[in-house]
Amino acid sequence: MAKEGKTKNFILRIDSETMDAIEAWAADEFRSTNGQLQWIITEALRKAKRLPAKKRNTETTQ
Repeated sequence: MAKEGKTKNFILRIDSETMDAIEAWAADEFRSTNGQLQWIITEALRKAKRLPAKKRNTETTQ
């Protein structure tokens, strides 16, 4: 289990049209592309109730 605040790097292959859309969305939200991808993934996990309880509670109180 990863420690709180620790990140892991990985390679992601994504088609150029999808990446263009993510980059535009990130710019609209004043986020980096990486930050936008992290937000998208976290939101998807939260909606699917797949985040650990502690992380879910932290996300909803911010």
